[in-house]
Amino acid sequence: MKVLIVGGVAGGASAAARLRRLDENAEIILFERGEHISFANCGLPYYIGDVIAEREKLLVTTPDTMRERFRVDVRTLHEVMSIDPKGHRVRVRNYQDGQEYEETYDKLILSPGANPIKPPLPGIESGRVFTLRSIPDTDAIKGYVTEHRPQRAVVVGGGFIGLEMAENLLQMGMQVDLVELAPQVMTTIDREMAAFVHEHLREKGVNLHLNNGVAGFTEQPDGSILVAVNQGGPLPADLVVLAIGVRPDSRLAREAGLQVSSSGAIVVNRRLQTSHPDIYALGDAIEVEDFVTGRRGPIPLAGPANKQGRIAANNIVGIEEEYQGTQGTAIVKVFDLVVASTGNSERILRSAGVPFESIIIHPGSHAGYYPGALPMTIKLIFAPDTGKILGAQIVGYDGVDKRIDVLATAIRFGGTVFDLQGLELAYAPPFSSAKDPNNMAGYVAGNVINGHMPIAHWGDVESMRNDGAFILDVRDPIETEMGAIDGAVNIPVAELRSRLSEVPKDRPVLVYCAVGLRAYVAVRVLSNHGYTQVKNLSGGFKTYDTITRDLAAVGSGPSPDGSGGGSKETAAALEPLTEVGPSAPAAEQPELVLDACGLQCPGPIMQVFGKMKSMNPGQILRVKATDPGFARDISAWCSRTGNNLLDSGREKDAFYAVVQKGDPGLKAISGSTAKAPAAANEDKTIVVFSGDLDKAIASFIIANGAAAMGRKVTMFFTFWGLNVLRRPENLAIKKPLLDKMFGAMMPRGSSRLQLSKMNMGGIGAKLIRKVMQDKNVDSLEALIGQAKLAGIRLVACQMSMDVMGIRPEELIDGVEIGGVASYLAAAEESNVNLFI
Repeated sequence: MKVLIVGGVAGGASAAARLRRLDENAEIILFERGEHISFANCGLPYYIGDVIAEREKLLVTTPDTMRERFRVDVRTLHEVMSIDPKGHRVRVRNYQDGQEYEETYDKLILSPGANPIKPPLPGIESGRVFTLRSIPDTDAIKGYVTEHRPQRAVVVGGGFIGLEMAENLLQMGMQVDLVELAPQVMTTIDREMAAFVHEHLREKGVNLHLNNGVAGFTEQPDGSILVAVNQGGPLPADLVVLAIGVRPDSRLAREAGLQVSSSGAIVVNRRLQTSHPDIYALGDAIEVEDFVTGRRGPIPLAGPANKQGRIAANNIVGIEEEYQGTQGTAIVKVFDLVVASTGNSERILRSAGVPFESIIIHPGSHAGYYPGALPMTIKLIFAPDTGKILGAQIVGYDGVDKRIDVLATAIRFGGTVFDLQGLELAYAPPFSSAKDPNNMAGYVAGNVINGHMPIAHWGDVESMRNDGAFILDVRDPIETEMGAIDGAVNIPVAELRSRLSEVPKDRPVLVYCAVGLRAYVAVRVLSNHGYTQVKNLSGGFKTYDTITRDLAAVGSGPSPDGSGGGSKETAAALEPLTEVGPSAPAAEQPELVLDACGLQCPGPIMQVFGKMKSMNPGQILRVKATDPGFARDISAWCSRTGNNLLDSGREKDAFYAVVQKGDPGLKAISGSTAKAPAAANEDKTIVVFSGDLDKAIASFIIANGAAAMGRKVTMFFTFWGLNVLRRPENLAIKKPLLDKMFGAMMPRGSSRLQLSKMNMGGIGAKLIRKVMQDKNVDSLEALIGQAKLAGIRLVACQMSMDVMGIRPEELIDGVEIGGVASYLAAAEESNVNLFI
């Protein structure tokens, strides 16, 4: 039997080796148009970044090894130009001598791989624009970097290769801009999981340009190149790497009359035969069956290609075997993060019409009391009725690989979330917990299916709030200082049973905590006390906060100074401070050290809070924690508590922060998030007492002007001014008769306010709005929206709300509920205080 193999790398080389092991007498010829028949595609970015120092280590199998060990006739620099299926022969070009010849076969295996996508953009053939798919591609980039020492790089595409290239180029000292047409990197995972990756990329200094595409390339006289993008100005670069995906290389098959799919992939059956029974195909060039949904399409991964090579060889020699499909299990390192997925994402399941439910948990990589435990985020997707596992995604630092492998195995064997509960997995404190994260995912998903814990997702919060849901924050009060969902009422879970009267029974209740565990306890407490419309926010505030901050950052692009598109709060939390202002005589006071490793949010902040109580003003606390969110949390906490964040960052396997206890007599440290003394502040406070349209407009114009000057502004709405903040819709809320009468007599929202003078039965208000529109003056509603975007605090007086019968849910989003103390605290830090 004579077998020809077109293409090596994972699939072709694997098929050749398996064929020889099964048949010592077969004549096997492997054609490869390049010099290398088997190399480590996935290692190419790391060789460019000098992580892999020796080029030879990329070569998995050499032509000489294949010839000597497996007696395979390896012909490199030989390209198969055409196939004659009827005549069972191929035409081959030898690039060494330029000659062409024919070779006959009994069986033919096609393993041509895929080609990198290069859209026909202006300037794309520039010598400064590269793709990365092969050893020659790698050599070209490596040579360019060595010779030209580029300082700025643009990576186009946020998939596996794009992310790996961004990491390696940045670690080589380049400024890196990553442009991705989709609203997220790594489209194999869902949006909220990608938010954790975006946050980490920004922290590392990668400038993300999401929801953006490349329009062309223009070489500059100074040797650089400008990358034109669809949104924003051009990006200057010295080097561009295209990593926007691959297309199956199906030219040979198509020209030979073999069946090719609409996606351009070669169509094969489960035995990997093409439409001609003597021609097999495998690897990145073929269309495979999705293991979960059964849908067909190309899934270019090395692991499946290796397995397909073995199966094709088995079938050729008469060992019948079927390829069962690809579930897309993949993993990638993104700086310190590890991102992995298996099975289908919500997006794929939704497009396939497959019903699903999902949960998100944030367990530790191993027992929290053992040093070095780091959190991970696990998303489990499953059938809502049977619990069959449909997909899983994990983002974390340690232990991600073994958890995704267990979940991939469960999917392959048709496992359910209840099977995860029963898994007996290896446990010792350095490696896991008594309840492994996969066990925990099974328990949580099982509770959802059994109705013990109804859940809502981060994307449901806004609609639930608009539908009148009561949002219950069961964290400790100190945690709310680091952020909370707008409009939430804080009742710590330990106090919930004694404060049930504060939670309405006639409305939906959305409960949340940091990661979901305490909220689960609260859901059970409320359910056991007769509450029937209670849901736990899956993934807790950690997930909600990460995705909402990321959504706000997407599209913002880099700041003028070249930093990433992250929020100012994130930047403050991550940028070490180098300039320290005058302080108390800290040198006379010992620097304290706090080890908060192993604790998850809010543990580290709670430990800091407790420690600071016993410290003197000006004294310094050095904190170490393994919670990746600690740097951001400590920044927000210091900002709200008047303490000074001197430095923060990462060292080895932990995160650190250096905090100086604040003192009203101290000047704020340069660059820190601490509050300056009242005398040095230029904040503004406005008491809005009036509910007149013209006065409300004046209030917001003044407030927005002050915010535009970089001032902090607090607007305190009391009595009639509360009507400015009311929602326009009439909500079905049970109230006492007197409260209802007040509500009926007062204007409901900004659109129904009247003028203080010349109202004329409402005509005056309409007239002033018309004049403002004609003169391009923003409406009151637009001014309110601008105030929210500018970060102006809108505070509704709790006492006035009680007197006038206005409930929190009747107010627009983004309004705080506070008392006179809230106003006075802001007024004491202001140098302007207006009463309107």
